[in-house]
Amino acid sequence: MSSDELPQEFQIDVPDEMETGVPADFASVWHTPTSFILDFIAVKQPPSPVSDPESGEVTSITVPGRVVSRVRIPPQQVFELAKALTMQLDAWEKESAPTVRNPGVAEGPDGPNRSSEN
Repeated sequence: MSSDELPQEFQIDVPDEMETGVPADFASVWHTPTSFILDFIAVKQPPSPVSDPESGEVTSITVPGRVVSRVRIPPQQVFELAKALTMQLDAWEKESAPTVRNPGVAEGPDGPNRSSEN
């Protein structure tokens, strides 16, 4: 068997300073011709209304945030990332989604059932 045919086994190390991760409230995804960019953003302070100076009417809400991590990946890896996210989301849903997504819903043999508390 040639070295091109041997399976690869990655050994990945997480640096100590990155081990706990970085809290993020949401992500923004965009692309260039050569990369997909994932910006993970943390909200810096509570949302605040923006008013029209003439009418005083609230026209929008500003949510100040800061990019806490930016990850660039090649387009070829986006499909693998999407598959991995889907697999992990499916596993998470099986483990915890009924209680997290609908706290008043209990799963029965015929699907979700509303509890008498609702």
